[in-house]
Amino acid sequence: MDKKISRHEWKSNLLPALVMVGPVTLVLVFLVAVPLLYVGVMSFCSIDEYYNVVFKFSAENYARLLNADYLKIYGQSLVVAFITTVLCILVGYPFSYLIARTKSKRKTLLYMLVIIPFWTNSLIRIYGWRTFLGTNGWLNELLQFLHLTGEPVDFLFQQGTTVLGMVYCLIPFMILPLYTAIEKLDGNLLEASADLGARPFATFFQVILPLTSSGIFSGSIMVFIPCLGYFFVADILGGGNSDVIGNLIERQFQSGNNWPLGAALSIILIVVTLVLVKIYQKIGGDLESLGT
Repeated sequence: MDKKISRHEWKSNLLPALVMVGPVTLVLVFLVAVPLLYVGVMSFCSIDEYYNVVFKFSAENYARLLNADYLKIYGQSLVVAFITTVLCILVGYPFSYLIARTKSKRKTLLYMLVIIPFWTNSLIRIYGWRTFLGTNGWLNELLQFLHLTGEPVDFLFQQGTTVLGMVYCLIPFMILPLYTAIEKLDGNLLEASADLGARPFATFFQVILPLTSSGIFSGSIMVFIPCLGYFFVADILGGGNSDVIGNLIERQFQSGNNWPLGAALSIILIVVTLVLVKIYQKIGGDLESLGT
């Protein structure tokens, strides 16, 4: 009798559960799982002499990823991503600390300064930087007006300019996790450190920094991974002189018309993402903080 009741209850609860979970599951399957599966299958395909995709499966695309030219771009991508991440930490940490420790109404204003850039498409903002840094841009006009330079300086199409654009686009993704981690700091610990005679410098490195390391690492992942794929920043500000992996993928799908090779590059980028997230979990990070 108890079994019949439990079965009846199970059936009565099944329909509401399907109604609530079913639509979300279908969306995830068709918009996440199926595209990923398609890209995975595509990465093992080939192309014919007319650049049509042929479902002739091989691992040739992955072997081609070891090409010396590609390896150079991989290394360049890691360098750009690493420098961008470090700069985002150096710039974002003090600003995040300022927001978290501000008690007045200015806290909302400072927080909005981080959110407002999301209201404008990043592509438009990067074109704004290109105009500002161009030979006829405001920066060159200011430098010549102040007689600091005799002629326009070409700031564009440098690796440093690409890094600047990456930092500008991605620094909010560093500030938000840091802000969350710093805001959770127990003020009593800071007071105890001061009472025990620790100087602010020692308090920062021995108390504040260890307790906010999760925010630093989650912010680093949220900056490092997108930096590998932000091809439009490298195109607009770098002019092809500081390509990242995203540029390789974009060219294979566009001008190269080699979708299988582009899919293989995309799979590698996904694997790198999963490895970094797994490392974050291993050191005790919370996946929910990555979405902060």
